[in-house]
Amino acid sequence: MARRAALVLTAALLASSALTACSTEGPASGSSSGATKGSDGTITLGFAQVGAESGWRTANTKSVQEAAKKAGITLKFSDAQQKQENQIKAIRNFIQQKVDVIAFSPVVESGWDTVLKEAKDAGIPVILTDRAVDAKDTSLYKTFLGSDFVKEGKSAGEWLTSAYANEQGPVNIVELQGTTGSAPANDRKAGFADVIRTDGKFKIVASQSGDFTRAKGKEVMQAFLKSQKDIDVLYAHNDDMALGAIQAIEESGKKPGTDIKVISVDGIKDAFVAMTEGKINVVVECNPLLGDQLMELTKKVAAGENVPTRVETQEGVFPQDKAAAALPSRNY
Repeated sequence: MARRAALVLTAALLASSALTACSTEGPASGSSSGATKGSDGTITLGFAQVGAESGWRTANTKSVQEAAKKAGITLKFSDAQQKQENQIKAIRNFIQQKVDVIAFSPVVESGWDTVLKEAKDAGIPVILTDRAVDAKDTSLYKTFLGSDFVKEGKSAGEWLTSAYANEQGPVNIVELQGTTGSAPANDRKAGFADVIRTDGKFKIVASQSGDFTRAKGKEVMQAFLKSQKDIDVLYAHNDDMALGAIQAIEESGKKPGTDIKVISVDGIKDAFVAMTEGKINVVVECNPLLGDQLMELTKKVAAGENVPTRVETQEGVFPQDKAAAALPSRNY
């Protein structure tokens, strides 16, 4: 009898131990409640970055990392190296890790519906940062934090039409586009075209992607200079491509900012330096310092609060004559 009682007691202790171990696990992967916060109440944010293709992107990453630390949010960071498949893999990893919130800056606009549906089914809210997606089901993400890229393109076009208001034309423009299929490339092109098409003297004679990088911007500009006899204006979708193109223009014996007017978008410090040197004529600002706003939104969606579906950043336009005064305050 004593032996039997001992066996029963041992079995009871093992069952109790198993139940205790199970109670420390998070919700099952199929649970609709999604992830739970850490035992200390901290929020875990999974952030899938595009890459490190430009000075702007580097500043954006730093802003997110510093803001997370300041806000007491645990950040799981992934660099997609400008490949959509890497971002999708990162998002799926975040889902498996049961993070509280997922945020990402999409490499391109399309192809996200399946993975976003997986996040929604897991009960994990998603925030889009900097770039939008073209998903028809807008319930797949909670909000989009970023710039109005169409507006940026229009601002670039408005500066150009004003600068050439008294010129007879023609005005031949070459365009350095961003990464093919990305929201900023699509929208900055569309906004610019909407403005300049109102005056027939403006003509885009060549347009090609420079992938938002300085090296590619230089390479494509070299090709433009060889294929186009007369170039009056360069419109670059970001500063890094513009700075690479400036190297190509100078190596060809022409003077950037004078022989070829240069319009750029972003507002990194190197571009403002180039403006003070007369090499860029105007920069349309795109603010990368989204970290604090992202952490504020992360806390709200993690708590189940309603947030606006669109949160826009505040930005300006800086012509050459304002560059010197603005340069000391550039933080990126």
